[in-house]
Amino acid sequence: MERSRFAGPRRFLAATLLPLLGVLACGWSQPETDFALIYNPAARHHGPDRNPIIAIPGVLGTRLVHRPSEVIAWGAFDGGAADPAEPTGARLISLPIDGASDLADLRDDVETDGVLERVRIRLAGVPIEVSAYAGILATLGAGGYRDEALGLAGEVDYGDDHFTCFQFPYDWRRDNVENARRLHEFILEKRAYVREQYRRRYGVDRPDVRFDIVAHSMGGLLTRYFLMYGSQEPPEDGTLPELTWEGAAYVERAILVATPSGGSVRALLELVRGRKTGPLLPFYPAALLGTFPSIYQLVPRARHGFAVWDGDAARPLEDVLDPALWERLGWGLASPEQADVLATLLPELHDPETRRRAALALQRRILSRARAFALALDRPAPTPEGLELFLVAGDAHPTPSRVSVDSRDGSLRVIAEAPGDGTVLRSSALLDERAGGAWQPRLSSPIDFHSVLLLPDDHLGLTQNRVFRDNVLFWLLEEPR
Repeated sequence: MERSRFAGPRRFLAATLLPLLGVLACGWSQPETDFALIYNPAARHHGPDRNPIIAIPGVLGTRLVHRPSEVIAWGAFDGGAADPAEPTGARLISLPIDGASDLADLRDDVETDGVLERVRIRLAGVPIEVSAYAGILATLGAGGYRDEALGLAGEVDYGDDHFTCFQFPYDWRRDNVENARRLHEFILEKRAYVREQYRRRYGVDRPDVRFDIVAHSMGGLLTRYFLMYGSQEPPEDGTLPELTWEGAAYVERAILVATPSGGSVRALLELVRGRKTGPLLPFYPAALLGTFPSIYQLVPRARHGFAVWDGDAARPLEDVLDPALWERLGWGLASPEQADVLATLLPELHDPETRRRAALALQRRILSRARAFALALDRPAPTPEGLELFLVAGDAHPTPSRVSVDSRDGSLRVIAEAPGDGTVLRSSALLDERAGGAWQPRLSSPIDFHSVLLLPDDHLGLTQNRVFRDNVLFWLLEEPR
């Protein structure tokens, strides 16, 4: 396995950490002066007529801790954190590989430990911390949202006024349907808490408490699934779950930031090649990432023509989620080059062929789930009355849009780029069905957005853009509902 190399801190910040961490949390930083002047009256107003907010991070955006040992599985890169280059660290970070038929039954002792606020690294032996989301902090802070986690932990003195904003930490390795179900449980818990606050503070009983949501990246996918289907499981027979809009009973506005509704080419690249995010961060091999159902659920739609055989645009891959294709091309857990990683992840299985059979069985279940998840989210579905979806997306950075698949060895090569945020294409954020097909002048998307804001920024830079901050505060605080 490849180990980390070191480079200067400035290079690290510019090239690795900021693109890596698409995280989101509730605000406590001081706002800029102009936003304070504009939104101060609305920010100071708290009451039952103002929705509390839930902030949902993207992939990598929640700290993960192995509870028996208290070792950080994700959220730090120093001597006290799990190292995927070491057998113990690799097994701690990966999800289990066994014969369970339900992905939710693949449990380990790693738990969430809050939305990631800072990343701890060690540079030349000196421990440092780097803040990962100053833009979002300042934005929600300017809106007067008071974070429950920071307030109760005593990190920021809100007095007792910290019931207006909640972080939703989730295990981003796991199936997004499972995490949508967890979001449902989380909302029911916080809804009961907010109702009690309303009774205690204002003497009112408001049983129909609704939330606003700000979700970044993959957090927007599980949000959309929750809104459309609540806690439903997608059918295994390839049919669609019942469109109930169950989650809309609890949410009034959802702001999706840099959400890859049509997937991201980078997800397939990492499942095939592994992930080397920068000189200070460790290498995560393909077989380790291949145990994460969520990453497969980020693979783009074949119908959009993002993958072609041997560089020939006239020969698109027809079914990118076909398990037989992954096994034939040696992708992910099926790669012969990942045999040593499988030996590390499955030390109790001494026979290489037995390990491979277990890995392939898991990959088949994960790919089936990814297909069902994409099918459910791609359904044309006008939003019900009382729910509004907002989108913020980047459209000025070259972003991988097409890969060539070598028909002999399955290797991938990026052969085209298109506008996006460097990670998510503009067309993916919009779920633009014109992609890969005949051009037409009007957007064609199954998602019923109330409003779209396009900005010339990268995946995380969107959250730091002043236009983003101004518009998000207007949508949350002032735009009529």
